[in-house]
Amino acid sequence: MTESSVLGGDAPGPLDGIRVVELGIWVAGPAAGGIMADWGADVIKIEAAAGDPQRAVFASIGVRDDIPVPPFEMDNRGKRSVVMDLRDAAEVERLHGLIASADVFISNMRPGALERLGLDHQTVCERHPSVVYGLVTGYGLEGEERDRAGYDVGAYWARSGLAHTLMPPGELPPNPRSGMGDHQTGMTLAAGVMAKLVERGRTGRGGLVTTSLLRVGMYSIAWDISVEMRFGKRAATTSRTEASTPLVNCYLAADGRSFWLICLEGDRHWPKLLAAIGPSSLDADERFATAKGRYRNASALIAELDAIFAAHDYEHWTSGFNEHDVWWAPISSIPDVLADPQAQHGFVDMTPRDGDEPFRAVATPIDFAGYTIRPGVVPMLGEHTDEVLADLDEH
Repeated sequence: MTESSVLGGDAPGPLDGIRVVELGIWVAGPAAGGIMADWGADVIKIEAAAGDPQRAVFASIGVRDDIPVPPFEMDNRGKRSVVMDLRDAAEVERLHGLIASADVFISNMRPGALERLGLDHQTVCERHPSVVYGLVTGYGLEGEERDRAGYDVGAYWARSGLAHTLMPPGELPPNPRSGMGDHQTGMTLAAGVMAKLVERGRTGRGGLVTTSLLRVGMYSIAWDISVEMRFGKRAATTSRTEASTPLVNCYLAADGRSFWLICLEGDRHWPKLLAAIGPSSLDADERFATAKGRYRNASALIAELDAIFAAHDYEHWTSGFNEHDVWWAPISSIPDVLADPQAQHGFVDMTPRDGDEPFRAVATPIDFAGYTIRPGVVPMLGEHTDEVLADLDEH
């Protein structure tokens, strides 16, 4: 059976008929809501009159404010936008009415702010016991820093230990790419909400599901943290020239393109790599004949491989790797990914507004047999306020 006969189709999304009310800003909370919208849920995004600040993120960092904001489009496509003034107690009560009509309520506002609004999980779950309450925090619901400002660069990247594990001694970590931790955390919350919906199908009761940027960051490096906890140390972070695994390392070809060898099973993969390289000084070098020898002489082997790979271009090496079953991966730029045939299933055609040019975006990274994600239009601020509130008042 081919992939094309399994994936895609006209079936409703797996969350068809599920209503989600989202009180989220920036990325992590809206990312969870955006995933659910892609999966077919009716997601109602509650915004203040000024809008989710992510709508104006380019302007906030000093870039132009008259251009589209793809990060906002990515996480908010297909939602319905409703403007409410939650400083008004009557509007909060109206929001409770909307939550009562929903299956899921999600937020990434700080716990203290939600408590002041009467939208904390205790209040919402008591008033609406069948609703699944999904919450993203920076640092967790407990502890002195439960209301500390997070952002993924602080809680996920810096505080979790992730940034430190990536830097060699004496160096500072590179700046992370925007939204990396937020999107992992949004996906984590979405998974938790799905599990809680399954439980609700058995018990009839909703309840709290929560995760944090800090926890997801820690889970991302659970391998290193687990080793540290058991043995009191972990493998040091080094530069690539000092790595202890020469066969799981990156190299540069003569034309400036690079690749990563992923020959993890050394004794199995070493003969194949030698075959792909062809006759060389490595063949008879006893230092590299065994996995232990390659480990003990890792820096020397990396230097030898650097010199060998610098002699020919990328196509020469990668075609040889493929011929001899050497495991490797290209080190792709974003333009490379956009042109990569294997990556094309990772993009989705967005739904433009009338008069706008068609455009594409990254797809949610999960496919369902029989269902094709067809993102709805990215909502204008407050575009659906009258429609949603009129329906609420009617019912």
